[in-house]
Amino acid sequence: MEIINQHPLLLLAILVFWVLPWKGYALWIAAENRSKWWFIILLVVNTFAILDIIFIFYIAKKTTKEVTAALKSEIKNH
Repeated sequence: MEIINQHPLLLLAILVFWVLPWKGYALWIAAENRSKWWFIILLVVNTFAILDIIFIFYIAKKTTKEVTAALKSEIKNH
């Protein structure tokens, strides 16, 4: 704790380098899946990447399957 108290910018830099890749990847997946509400929630809410990680590993997998099935169905109908 002493290091954090002496170097608060170090803690901020560590948090930024932790959150930024997760946030970027989660937003990318939400955009690809056309999940407008998830994109907005992930963009606005900052949970230090916890929500982003949950979205990437649990929510997005379900959504990706649904989007893929819908696209295949659309292709067959045309």
